[in-house]
Amino acid sequence: MATAASEHGTLIDGLTERLGAAAVLTGADDLEPALTETRGLYRGRALALVRPGDREEVAFVVRECARAGVPIVPQGGNTGLVGGGVPDGGIVLSLARLDRIRHLDPVNATITVEAGCILRAVQEAAEAAGHLFPLSLASEGSCRIGGNLATNAGGTAVLRYGNMRELTLGLEVVLADGRVWNGLKGLRKDNTGYDLKDLFIGSEGTLGIITAAVLKLFPKPRVRVTAFVGCASPGRALALFERLREAAGDQLTAFEYIPDFGLEIVLRHRPGAVRPLAGRHPSYALVELSSPQADADLRGRLETVLGQALEDGLIADAALGASEAQSLALWGLRESLSEVQRFEGGSIKHDVAVPVSRVAEFIETAAKACEAEMPGIRVCAFGHFGDGNIHFNLSQPVGMDRDAFLAEWARFNRIVHDIVHAMDGSIAAEHGVGLIKREELLRYKDPVALDLMRALKRTLDPRNLLNPGKVIDIGGPAPSAIAGLMEHP
Repeated sequence: MATAASEHGTLIDGLTERLGAAAVLTGADDLEPALTETRGLYRGRALALVRPGDREEVAFVVRECARAGVPIVPQGGNTGLVGGGVPDGGIVLSLARLDRIRHLDPVNATITVEAGCILRAVQEAAEAAGHLFPLSLASEGSCRIGGNLATNAGGTAVLRYGNMRELTLGLEVVLADGRVWNGLKGLRKDNTGYDLKDLFIGSEGTLGIITAAVLKLFPKPRVRVTAFVGCASPGRALALFERLREAAGDQLTAFEYIPDFGLEIVLRHRPGAVRPLAGRHPSYALVELSSPQADADLRGRLETVLGQALEDGLIADAALGASEAQSLALWGLRESLSEVQRFEGGSIKHDVAVPVSRVAEFIETAAKACEAEMPGIRVCAFGHFGDGNIHFNLSQPVGMDRDAFLAEWARFNRIVHDIVHAMDGSIAAEHGVGLIKREELLRYKDPVALDLMRALKRTLDPRNLLNPGKVIDIGGPAPSAIAGLMEHP
């Protein structure tokens, strides 16, 4: 009778014979980068890191793993934040070599790319053709399109262009049995049945492995104007957002929120960072207007709205970027905010969304609740104010033991997520569910929705081999526990 080890050896030998030794890696040094994600919350284990070079090789790997009953964890740039790409045995299937841009159709305003394309490469290909692919993330130099699709990535331009689901017209997917679904159509209208692509976008690799996508392109902006605005409260920032949306419509590309604590730690820890306004303010908004019309007077429009807001006492101060370099410097303050938090000690992080109408109320309510629970805790609530997605992060009190603070993660999850739920929000806005929020879903997700999710998982992956244990648990050959929760040092 064959042992599991011999069966695994046979699988590895078969994969090596087809793909080549350079594409099937089993050494500890080769596996190490694939065992953890960016934040280092979990550490996993794997039999091998497999790097197929095209769709057919991906399908072959999936078929062979299905035959052997070996789980597969797909990975792109491995920039995830919730444990969704951490393996627990089985094969790590890297899509990095599927990095070709297959076709760009300027008239249809679409680009067909493989899942391993780095986001920045897609942005650059679109720009070279005089178009815009608007997804923009802090990790855009390393994250890959497959991962962006698997997590339904958002970023800073969702307000104007939508998240990855809105940016996608078609997909190519390898199913759990190795069959390939070719849904690579660049159609904006197609009512021939169920919209299957939406099953796989946001599914974190649990229903199928995305190998290519048809993405929407947009007219390239010819004019941009950026402003950094100081306000007395989140409520004032929300009122400013309403005015700008009414005045600028879809020319309002971004509206990002930064608290005073957030700006101060950026100034403290980011080399070269300069305070954008003369004084300090409780709340800040980073605003961008853009247009494909070269003669659009966006600066005049923004100055008018901000001038009136200043006169009405709605805002306290504002600075407009006078050049591209100044605008980039303002954006740099926002984009470095996630990174610099680690210099302030332990950070308990939440990625949540509420209706835009309640985003200011949420920040204030959740901040008061957390501060009452632990005096000295420092709230760093920032993010995509214009679409309701707030990164509600909590930095440890000054002088508190870091490990003792992080041990309170579950308690603060309950406080923050209960408030989100009461406001008809979501506990997972753009980072996904992965491992870290899987059990939380059982408390906050509609039970009927959970039943439907389990039914879809059992139908598309009845043997539970595609990224098992992530997002939703259906039982079966469940993986063993991944090494415990640990905050990134």
